[in-house]
Amino acid sequence: MWEVLKKHLKAKKLTMVELSKMTGIHRNTIQNMRNERISFRNMVKIADALDVSLDEFRK
Repeated sequence: MWEVLKKHLKAKKLTMVELSKMTGIHRNTIQNMRNERISFRNMVKIADALDVSLDEFRK
């Protein structure tokens, strides 16, 4: 999941701080994706902000 997120951030030229502001999710919570510890609700917010399907993060 973490690598997919980094790929999408890079493609959209966004930082984690910018994503945090777009979603209202604290930066530390987003960083917890490294350990695959993030709620479904927050994953939906991230996918929506990046305009990608949740399926992208299942790869």
